[in-house]
Amino acid sequence: MVTAGERCTAHALPEAVARHHEHAAGPKQCCSVVVQAVAAPVGAVWSVVRRFDEPQAYKHFVKSCRVVGGNGGVGTLREVRVVSGLPAATSTERLEVLDDEHHVLSFRVVGGDHRLANYRSVTTLHPAAGGGGTVVVESYVVDVPPGNTREDTRVFVDTIVKCNLQSLARTAEVLHRRHVAAAPTATP
Repeated sequence: MVTAGERCTAHALPEAVARHHEHAAGPKQCCSVVVQAVAAPVGAVWSVVRRFDEPQAYKHFVKSCRVVGGNGGVGTLREVRVVSGLPAATSTERLEVLDDEHHVLSFRVVGGDHRLANYRSVTTLHPAAGGGGTVVVESYVVDVPPGNTREDTRVFVDTIVKCNLQSLARTAEVLHRRHVAAAPTATP
């Protein structure tokens, strides 16, 4: 757990990966990192993650999404409608980083009807050791809502991120299997 005013670097990531996931956490903020293995190559996973305009492809807490400004690149704004049952209705989010070469996506919540003020997220993809798979790392920093503790907030947000990344793994793995099945086989 990171104490107030420190950089969020309390995660066991290789240096080349960790540099993307270092957040400055203020005294009333919390941060964390979640890691998910995916049995599909980076390209298959990235094809799902990079679609800032379609988070509902793997984020099942998202009911719908529409782009309200921009062309899909950095600076694009999206309005996300959240499924009922969560302490939120909408979220307006700005794409901060979209790096196709290094597989980095970052967004920031800039408005909406929810309790996660100043939420900033970074997602990176890396080839798994041994090849064939992908390691997805998602980190965030967010304000602790009034009446909540840092630990309550971290557990809540970690749970949502873990569910999203597990769904991403299933989605990318199915996509990859379909691609492999559709590929022509070589004949001798």
